[in-house]
Amino acid sequence: MVHADISQFTSEEETPAYRVMPHNEEAEQALLGAMLVNNDVLNRVEDYLEPEHFYIPVHGRIYEAVQRIVEKAQIANPITLKAFFDNDEALAEVGGAGYLAKLAASAATIINASEYAKQIHEHFIRRELITIGEDMVNDAFEHTVEVDAEGQIEQAEKQLFDLAESGNHSSDFRSFKDVAVLALGTMEAAFRKDGGMAGTSTGLRDLDDQLGGLHRSDLVILAARPGMGKTSIVTNISFDIAKRYRTEVDESGTASIADGGVVGIFSLEMSAEQLITRVLSEASGVPSDLLRRGNINQKDFESIVRASQELSRVPLYIDDTPAISIQALRTRARRLKRQHGLSLVIVDYLQLVRPSGRSNNDNRVQEVSEVTQGLKALAKELDLPVIACSQLSRAVEQREDKRPMLSDLRESGSIEQDADIVMFLYREEYYQARLQPQPKDGEDEDSLSYRERLEQWQQRMDKIRGITEVIVAKHRHGATGDVRLFFDAATTKYTDLETRYSSDDGHS
Repeated sequence: MVHADISQFTSEEETPAYRVMPHNEEAEQALLGAMLVNNDVLNRVEDYLEPEHFYIPVHGRIYEAVQRIVEKAQIANPITLKAFFDNDEALAEVGGAGYLAKLAASAATIINASEYAKQIHEHFIRRELITIGEDMVNDAFEHTVEVDAEGQIEQAEKQLFDLAESGNHSSDFRSFKDVAVLALGTMEAAFRKDGGMAGTSTGLRDLDDQLGGLHRSDLVILAARPGMGKTSIVTNISFDIAKRYRTEVDESGTASIADGGVVGIFSLEMSAEQLITRVLSEASGVPSDLLRRGNINQKDFESIVRASQELSRVPLYIDDTPAISIQALRTRARRLKRQHGLSLVIVDYLQLVRPSGRSNNDNRVQEVSEVTQGLKALAKELDLPVIACSQLSRAVEQREDKRPMLSDLRESGSIEQDADIVMFLYREEYYQARLQPQPKDGEDEDSLSYRERLEQWQQRMDKIRGITEVIVAKHRHGATGDVRLFFDAATTKYTDLETRYSSDDGHS
């Protein structure tokens, strides 16, 4: 038997180096000392520095104690902090109350305090990255049926996104005071806006009046039977919001969105080229069918060129991946927000989104439920409105009154439950066109009875031509009701009905 010489494993030269997690104890001490000497330092760093960002646990508790005392409009110094730590064993181990005095004595200047805080936060981010990386390695080794490789990528990207956004990928309770401040800020913004609207305008005044605009973290379901114009209205809304995008910088140098926003569209039914054709038709006024056939004149072509130049400047992004999974959709939305900013997500349409992971398709309701829950989670996570188009069941066609109801939603339980707003599109013109009278037996096209029926039908069509009803059947934040819009089928453009009538009067 061969006996190995174990000395080669025990010599000090061969001992593996122990890697300490990134931290800077001196920076933590200097920053806390500066706070104890001058409490104004806290105001400069507490926007991004949290107690858990400190590597030394007792330093995090000291920082939290300073925050609590300053919030009460009191002075935080070694004497006032002593009561917080009389029985703290961790502080006793580093010197007790004398340690607080030592921190104050070694205080950094207020000028350097922000730099120390940035170092502390930087080291925290690096420690979190190490933790995420270790979790990724461990999860990759532990393959399970429930979580496949794609699911692990989605989970890791979410953790990295959260870390990049907030500096801390663990959430916690928020006090009523903190949330109230945010709510009052939103109310103030609405008060100062023209029309007093808190949400993002859709570009359709009557719809904005009913909804109060599109609100952050809301899941909006827009449902209709095929041919009602779901894609057209969300395309109109998307283009209008992106076209109005404008930022402003406040006195502190912080940039914020003043109007409009960046829009991401997941078009699962139409290709990006088809969708852009609709937007160009709307922006140029040239009918979309002429654009598709290329049957345009020089004037139309010039209008299209101007519209395309305008469109190239707006922050409108399209992903036309067919049958995209909900987890891939969420991952790409996070990436878009990280790279370009994001104010609104459009999904066209809901039933074409695949659930995450493997599915045996045995329970369609459960699959749709996973998709709607994922979209609602996305709205909350990215703090923006998500509009998802949805198909209606054929039950609508079997009724005499074909106005949609909540029960007409396919897999309605999950969709209705998860949505903050459910809207239906209804165009009576679509159904009335199918009722065009035909000559009965023994009649010809010149017979009086047939011509009377045809004239009555044409009068009815003239009254309802282009009119679309937006039926708000569920509104978690307000009242339900109906909104009437005008739809120009040639250019697939929606406008306010009153505006349309005013335009017609002006030309007459």
